[in-house]
Amino acid sequence: MAVTYQRADERRTSLSHREGDDPPFEPRRLLFVSSAGGHLAQLLQLKPWWMHHERRWVSFDLPDAHSKLEGEDLIFAHNPTTRNVINLARNTPLARRVLRDFEPHVVISNGAGVALPFFVVARAMGIPSVYLEVYDRIDSRTLTGRLCRPFTTMFCVQWPEQQRLYAGSELTGPVY
Repeated sequence: MAVTYQRADERRTSLSHREGDDPPFEPRRLLFVSSAGGHLAQLLQLKPWWMHHERRWVSFDLPDAHSKLEGEDLIFAHNPTTRNVINLARNTPLARRVLRDFEPHVVISNGAGVALPFFVVARAMGIPSVYLEVYDRIDSRTLTGRLCRPFTTMFCVQWPEQQRLYAGSELTGPVY
């Protein structure tokens, strides 16, 4: 995924530095919201970018999240979330509290259901959000993508075929 930032001197710079170099941009506070498993694994692929930022993760209290996010600032959301209205309701006050306390510059997610309350609350608080549609849904829209789309600042897809499903989406290319 090509990530480009605007420097203070207005020159465009892409994230193409080596690990250990100073980042070519101002560090930000990032809030990643993701279910465990494949969604989390895909966001972890962005490590060359996010490793230079202050970050917090929201995921589930599952062995997968514990092992993959060891040493990271991790908050546990209520699960399961897929088609679970009770946990959606329980995660909404969690979203308010986390967004208020952490004050991220951006909320980033690729699903699944845990993303929705964070995107709704972020929108209400004026916090930008980026949704990355999953890698493996090329010919149909995901439920979480459909639900989060109206609340996103930027909606990214990984395949040109997905752009036809989500008008106005940004093509990032595959993240794996």
